[in-house]
Amino acid sequence: MITITFNAFSFLQKKLSRHNIPFSNVTLEIPQNTTVTQLISRLKLLREDVEGVFVNGSVVPFDTVIQDGDRVGFVPPGTPGPYRVLLGIVKKKNEYS
Repeated sequence: MITITFNAFSFLQKKLSRHNIPFSNVTLEIPQNTTVTQLISRLKLLREDVEGVFVNGSVVPFDTVIQDGDRVGFVPPGTPGPYRVLLGIVKKKNEYS
């Protein structure tokens, strides 16, 4: 087992609380070699519930293997603000017209 720090943002917090799963700066123990996708399932979320993932402050692919001591954050679709820029979810100038 490894230990990580986990955070969920926006409506993911409500989904997790329905299952009595803590979601804010919580320490979790998970099996070694767990991927981001496996953690999503383990937390009773669907893959489409999570638009982006941060590990240690960097955006990572969903097949990333989580390491001991990692800080993991899930961002749901439609989250406004700077998270969208960090995730690369921005419209190009000509897409606004």
